[in-house]
Amino acid sequence: MEKQERRPESKRDVQAKEEVKPNPKVVEAGKKLKEDIDKLVDEIDNVLEENAEEFVKNYVQKGGE
Repeated sequence: MEKQERRPESKRDVQAKEEVKPNPKVVEAGKKLKEDIDKLVDEIDNVLEENAEEFVKNYVQKGGE
């Protein structure tokens, strides 16, 4: 069996082991996006509740299927 040569840890390996703290700006942006998506989903739900049949008739699927 051959011996494996141990190489020193790279800077990338060391950084990966360090504790990562979330960036507050990114966290806030994520929360804002989640709120916007939730509002959009609620709006879609309302449209479907009011008139699902018309929505389905007007839906055009892309790709020719």
